[in-house]
Amino acid sequence: MNPVLTGIAVLTAAGAHSSQADGIAAWAVSIMESLGGIGIALLIALENLFPPLPSEIILPLAGFTASRGTEFTLAAAIVWATAGSLIGALVLYAAARIFGRGRTRAVMGKMPLFKESDIDKTEDFFEKHDRSTVFFGRIIPVFRSLISLPAGVIKMNPVQFVVFTAVGSAIWNTVLISAGYLLGEKWSAVGEYVGIFSKITVAVIIIFAVGWVSLRLLRNRSRGGQSE
Repeated sequence: MNPVLTGIAVLTAAGAHSSQADGIAAWAVSIMESLGGIGIALLIALENLFPPLPSEIILPLAGFTASRGTEFTLAAAIVWATAGSLIGALVLYAAARIFGRGRTRAVMGKMPLFKESDIDKTEDFFEKHDRSTVFFGRIIPVFRSLISLPAGVIKMNPVQFVVFTAVGSAIWNTVLISAGYLLGEKWSAVGEYVGIFSKITVAVIIIFAVGWVSLRLLRNRSRGGQSE
């Protein structure tokens, strides 16, 4: 995705306040206790559609819940979470595919500082590296949900999208759920470390986006001066 659009999306997807985290945890527990594994799938599907709903809280909490051995097992938690990831990703993929490449190009083309060549480069990159981008995107905070959008826009092969989304999501889910399972009542520590990683990712993207905008403004100003 273009760095400016990504930077804007990142600002809305960054982590939640601690009090909000407590409320989300209590809400997630109630859903998991009521619906079991289906509740995990529902929560993770929603997390894909609404990035501010943090998987770094839901997944370790699912692992802790599994460690009690009352609602579901560790393996079941991972399977249900991966199913939820896939459902949420497919919804975004389908929405972006329906919206279409033509409309996306039209919208981006009207945005300031964007050129048609920027769109072409973004599409070319994703088309050449669609499988690896989807796979690694599913295990990187912030990008986990967003990566489904360009995949849908370029109409990535749906079978390949499902496979690489499922594998990448399974890795992410296994790591966080297993950590919560092993840490038990200290499951919240997982979210703290993932939160640090997320903040670093956000900072890098914002720095890159600001640098890109600054360079584009300087080039535009230089060309404007030459035309005079």
